[in-house]
Amino acid sequence: MNKLFSKIFMWLCLGLLVTFGVAYTVSSNDNMVYNLFADGKYLIVWIVELVVVIILSARIHKMSYMTAIILFLLYSGLTGLTLSSIFILYEITSIIWIFAITGGLLLLFGLIGYATNIDLTKLSTFLFMGLLAMIIASLVNMFIGSETFDLMLCFIGIVIFIGYIAYDVQVVKRNLYGIDDEDKLAIYGAFDLYLDFINLFVRLISLFGDRKD
Repeated sequence: MNKLFSKIFMWLCLGLLVTFGVAYTVSSNDNMVYNLFADGKYLIVWIVELVVVIILSARIHKMSYMTAIILFLLYSGLTGLTLSSIFILYEITSIIWIFAITGGLLLLFGLIGYATNIDLTKLSTFLFMGLLAMIIASLVNMFIGSETFDLMLCFIGIVIFIGYIAYDVQVVKRNLYGIDDEDKLAIYGAFDLYLDFINLFVRLISLFGDRKD
């Protein structure tokens, strides 16, 4: 079990390194920023991201280990492209601090999910319904434009993804994915925790990040 989680956190760290390396590189180059946000390219990247998530989630049991690695790193790079806007809007010191805080929360609640004897799978329905409600509310708020509502959704999102961290760790520990290959299980576990980390980071930076002048 310790070997499995060592692999999971190795791939998680590599994925985050790729994401923030790409985001920083793009944000530091005006031509890259222009090309990314011009002519709807940003939307195309977002759609490709969504497709990769669906493929990796639905086909992980059947794809090869190398294919799983490629898709995970591809998704990490694509996420770096979409997150480059954060490096444009926020101070780098603020990004580093929020990154460290997010990492600390992931470790804390990951340990809770690993150590607790409480069956967290019972929370899956509540977490999913909360996530679905938050997504719908976010879409509605795109038309309303309420800053107070957006602030409330950020706090709700933090609670949901903290819950998902503990849940996902316990699911991997019990191998409720039913994946026989330990290496592929490590990739999928890293992928789930990666999604939790990024979603938590985005909400924390929007609440507590220092914007550039």
